[in-house]
Amino acid sequence: MGETTAQIAEANPGNDYLALEVHTPGVGSLLKLIEEKHLGNVRIIQHDAVEVLHDMLADNMLDGAHIFFPDPWHKTRHNKRRLIQPPFAALLARKLRPGGYLHAATDWRDYAAQMLAVLSAEPLLENTAAGYAPRPAYRPLTKFEQRGLRLGHEVWDLVFRRKKDL
Repeated sequence: MGETTAQIAEANPGNDYLALEVHTPGVGSLLKLIEEKHLGNVRIIQHDAVEVLHDMLADNMLDGAHIFFPDPWHKTRHNKRRLIQPPFAALLARKLRPGGYLHAATDWRDYAAQMLAVLSAEPLLENTAAGYAPRPAYRPLTKFEQRGLRLGHEVWDLVFRRKKDL
């Protein structure tokens, strides 16, 4: 619903942020937070992230990407709908500038394992940790994360960096 994006943008006024969201209430909530907090460093595109990356952003353009608690599609028959798949990882890696980072987090163990495997297999990316990373201080606790923690879920962060040389 935009709270995490607004918190990160507010804490880093010198950085610009592009939020990609398809959920209309999420867009509205973030717009409200942008107005309330007077954030001039956030832009929103209400559209599918894959299409935005593919059709609207140049390669080597992004300093970083945050994918926090994407839909886990926890039923096995729906796993193919998960965002973090090899084609998406390759596309996103191309959009990151050399040295740029990708930070993902989930509270679903099997999705964490899938994300780790997919991102580790992408030749343009390198893991900044030996497996999962500790939660960086810049990542606020999200509502999804707080809910998961209350339910006894663990949380896994992954921080990868675009390789500088290939």
